[in-house]
Amino acid sequence: MIKIVIGGQLNKQAIEKLIKELGGSEVEVSVKSDLEAVMALKNKQVDYYVGACETGSGGALAMALALLGRDNCVTLASPSKVKNQEEILAEVASGKIAFGFTAPSSVSVLKALVPALLTK
Repeated sequence: MIKIVIGGQLNKQAIEKLIKELGGSEVEVSVKSDLEAVMALKNKQVDYYVGACETGSGGALAMALALLGRDNCVTLASPSKVKNQEEILAEVASGKIAFGFTAPSSVSVLKALVPALLTK
């Protein structure tokens, strides 16, 4: 089982519902404020962080970038670019643990991200 925490600024409940649908009994999901979510990841209480905002990096990843460092974080979708399944798999394989994306891209990103995290 993997533990995923949701931070960011937008659609937290919708993201939580979709992760639970995609991961089933293999995921445990919690929703927290940005600071609480990143601290849970930093303290190894959870395995991964996801967050959504309008840009995919600002409100979604700002706290993660500040406390975890750029090497652990990645924007999977911005207003101008949504990474495809292969790119998302590569980011997971490279060891990223905090993922940001735009609210409109949540479904497509999570459909690739959750299975990738489960198979890592």
